[in-house]
Amino acid sequence: MICNVVGARPNFMKMAPVINEQRMRGLDQVCVHTGQHYDAKMSQIFFDELNMPRPDLYLGVGSDTHARQTAHIMTEFEKFCFEKNPALVVVAGDVNSTLAAALVASKLHIPVAHVEAGLRSFDKAMPEEVNRILTDHVSEFLFTTEKSGNENLLREGISPEKIHFVGNCMIDTLVSHLNLALDQRPWVSFGLEPGEYALLTLHRPSNVDQYDTLARLTTMINRVSESLPVIFPVHPRTAKQIASTGISFAGKVIMCEPLSYLSFLGLMAKSRLVITDSGGIQEETTALGVPCLTLRSNTERPSTISLGTNRLIDSNGNGVYNAIHEILSDRWPKGTVPPLWDGHASKRIVEIIALMLTATAK
Repeated sequence: MICNVVGARPNFMKMAPVINEQRMRGLDQVCVHTGQHYDAKMSQIFFDELNMPRPDLYLGVGSDTHARQTAHIMTEFEKFCFEKNPALVVVAGDVNSTLAAALVASKLHIPVAHVEAGLRSFDKAMPEEVNRILTDHVSEFLFTTEKSGNENLLREGISPEKIHFVGNCMIDTLVSHLNLALDQRPWVSFGLEPGEYALLTLHRPSNVDQYDTLARLTTMINRVSESLPVIFPVHPRTAKQIASTGISFAGKVIMCEPLSYLSFLGLMAKSRLVITDSGGIQEETTALGVPCLTLRSNTERPSTISLGTNRLIDSNGNGVYNAIHEILSDRWPKGTVPPLWDGHASKRIVEIIALMLTATAK
């Protein structure tokens, strides 16, 4: 039996095509949802829109500190592994659920497959970087999305036989859902037309947890909104910080609750530009050919810069305003889609998994 583990919003888009491909092939599989993200808009709606089966087990761990949340997931997931003894545990990305499940499985001598392996920001101040490194080093199957992932893993001493360059499962989900997302015309509910707005996401602790940083970013976004309206789906973490600090956004910044996957994808595909501190959105904008300004000093997804439409922006300087001018003047690089971001990564992953299970069964 294959155990697929999800827990937070980014996991769902990465794991949905893998789970669905396993089901199409008739493989024995279950889905465990840790409950790291539990709000309906951050979790439930993704199962509905991505045609994912309801989880076979919901751990319901909820929010907490990194240590307590990780420990809670490990304790509950270990009970499942003792009872079911899966042949393989599949995890994705870099959230606490990813690391927790991988550690439990590894200590119980259950092989781990890591979807989206090898990404490195080289910034251990990011909790996700620690999760990535540790998960990769206890995994037997490392499925990489871009060539930098292979290079990073080899440099860290991981055996080449464990590394499989398969492409990007998040792009599988994008490709299969894009037309449906556009059919919904989500920009209409904001009173806007395609290409007439920017889309903003902001949630990283380094950007929202300190008053001075959040205030500076707010001033920047307000100034951007003077050039074109900014749609801002507000992450719960960011909403809490805004409420506690009393920071306010200008009238042309349209704040709303977190959006469903399809609504957000439709808005992103038809936006003039995206401003974000998210990892996955850097990839999605590159696949869509939409200019992306990433409010970070580093990225674990270098192909979005070397090949795609992404650029790292220092929010302390004039980088954002200069970039906005380039975009509105149609001087932004068009970019290309990285290799194997073709909508078939999940097929390649499940083919490798199926071969492993067949070999193990003999």
